[in-house]
Amino acid sequence: MDSTVASTGTEEKTWEGGNKPLKASYGKMMMWFFIVSDALTFSGFLAAYGFSRFKFIKEWPIADEVFTHVPFLHGQELPMIYVAFMTFILIMSSVTMVLAVDAGHHMNKAKVTIYMFLTIIGGLIFVGSQAWEWATFIQGDYGAVQTNGGNILQFGEYVNVDGKEEFKRISIDDFAVVDANSKAQHERKNGLWFVGEETLPPYTVNEIYNGLAANSNILVRKQLINEEGEKTVLSREESLKQIKEDGKLVVKGANLKVNEYGTSLFADFFFFITGFHGFHVFSGVVLNIIIFFNVVLGTYERRGSYEMVEKVGLYWHFVDLVWVFVFTFFYLV
Repeated sequence: MDSTVASTGTEEKTWEGGNKPLKASYGKMMMWFFIVSDALTFSGFLAAYGFSRFKFIKEWPIADEVFTHVPFLHGQELPMIYVAFMTFILIMSSVTMVLAVDAGHHMNKAKVTIYMFLTIIGGLIFVGSQAWEWATFIQGDYGAVQTNGGNILQFGEYVNVDGKEEFKRISIDDFAVVDANSKAQHERKNGLWFVGEETLPPYTVNEIYNGLAANSNILVRKQLINEEGEKTVLSREESLKQIKEDGKLVVKGANLKVNEYGTSLFADFFFFITGFHGFHVFSGVVLNIIIFFNVVLGTYERRGSYEMVEKVGLYWHFVDLVWVFVFTFFYLV
């Protein structure tokens, strides 16, 4: 008796993917695996951010007050304008990538070259903008005083804007009274050789207090958000008392320990999430440059396929989609 199992005629239909599951090549399938795993990583980061923000919902900084800077427009308050510009550039780079992939399907080398070049330019603008935003965030604008409990106290005054009083921030540089006898920054070339110390704060709490006492128009604003969705502003007497009795450290800008904007977790998540995404964009730009030169050299024209453009395009679209979520949850909500 013949032991060979008779063919039913369904094997080819069941396994018609062969070495191309879902009719996708091995390279494209592996790119999808990477995208799914990376999406889970970003989801974990954003979920952690959401839990932390909910825990400190009354102390969390207001994004419209933090991200107000635009290059070459120093001193103007333009909330979220530059972040929106960065987002637009990244989305448009995704459009040019789609056009590059489509041109590759039609074996149009000239158009692939043009659209890949535009995609690279868009990526470089975004990475450069993010680096500028980091530098501005780190440098800070107004400065603040940290209390013994870790809270941030900011300074400002009420001004009349269109018949309505609004609280306007004031930089500590504008009112601090510098003490001539204040401690100087130790340098390794002086005193104890090759022994350094952490960078001293720009001012002492006493210098801030003296400046606050000398300017009756300046008030202290706590990081606690009231029922109207605004931060709590103290009276003149409470302002002086808060700085004198509870002031611990003068803060200017932001780092992984403290920041002038509010709870330290805000800066931690900002650096970590936007930095991780920025690394992805930078990696995508490097990949796009490599693919671009291969296109120019005619590598894919000789192969008869521009699939590599499509694979790097999948990665680029993923990076753009992640930024939409980061932009929405970190900047807008």
